[in-house]
Amino acid sequence: MNTGWEREFIENKSEYFSLFEDVLSQKQEADTSFLDESLCKLMGRKYSVSVANGTDALFFILTSLGIKTGDEVLVSNFSWISSASCVSMVGATPVFCDVDINTYHISLDSIKKMVSSKTKAIVYPHLFGNMSDTKPIIDFCNENNIHFVEDACQAIGTSYQGIKAGTLGVASALSFNSNKNIAGIAGGGAILTDDENIFKIASKLRVHGKGDFLGYNSKMLLLNAKVIDHRLKNINKWQYVRQTNAKIYNDALKDLPLTIHNNSLVEHNYHKYVVRFEDKKTRDRIQKIINATVHYECPISELPMYKNIHHRKDDIDNSRLICDTILTLPLNHFTEVKDIFKTIEILWNNV
Repeated sequence: MNTGWEREFIENKSEYFSLFEDVLSQKQEADTSFLDESLCKLMGRKYSVSVANGTDALFFILTSLGIKTGDEVLVSNFSWISSASCVSMVGATPVFCDVDINTYHISLDSIKKMVSSKTKAIVYPHLFGNMSDTKPIIDFCNENNIHFVEDACQAIGTSYQGIKAGTLGVASALSFNSNKNIAGIAGGGAILTDDENIFKIASKLRVHGKGDFLGYNSKMLLLNAKVIDHRLKNINKWQYVRQTNAKIYNDALKDLPLTIHNNSLVEHNYHKYVVRFEDKKTRDRIQKIINATVHYECPISELPMYKNIHHRKDDIDNSRLICDTILTLPLNHFTEVKDIFKTIEILWNNV
């Protein structure tokens, strides 16, 4: 898949070659704390722990919180698999909640229906870089002694009424996978938190537990950290390009029978630009014409792996409807405007 990052590399070759030379000549130790400092400054969190990927970030947060076998964690049934698999990885039971049909985020009504005395945490993803009002859910968590874990892996740069993604709850996870707005050359992730205990435990977990307990090899490569740190400097510029491209779509598609995210309260990073059609037949037909991707094709609880993994789930009416009718249109900060207009033309001629 063409992510567009090769164009960015070509445009900035001299800077990247300088980074490569610093690392390959071993002028400094493999210390990635400079990236953690940059993330803390950008996000306004006290601590950052850079790790190998976003999945590890979520896994280490739950581990640091002491989530274990016998516990339950509320998760979204419409998200990337890591939002739920991290729960199974610590031995706890994922409890799949349905989502709000308008925001695609976990429904508070579903949370209240599925919560139990065993519920210890919720993993809340901001899907596609969109955000919505989390205050009612956070208040519910606080009232019921439930940890709110923020899955901000798709939402770096996003904010809701000035509240940044990556600053909510007990801890947040970021991802720097190649399809993200800020990407490394070998994935990457980070844990953001204001909790010193989570910071200390996660810092050890990523380096084999440092001999204090069983840990993992999840250090971020120095070269990868250098590239991510370099690219973070462009986050505002690239987000502006994504928002400009998204506005072209918003203006052109507003009169078509499509559902799009366009909330004036959200500073949207447009990690994905998604539209929802009125029915699956139309979606499938358009998908073939423009060769677009579906994010995501089925609720997580319906994936084959969960036939053999203990879980609980609410009704999946909204999650299933979204999976059957959603489509991701081409958009990133490398997308050319002519390609956006080509997609718009196809939609106007075929919807």
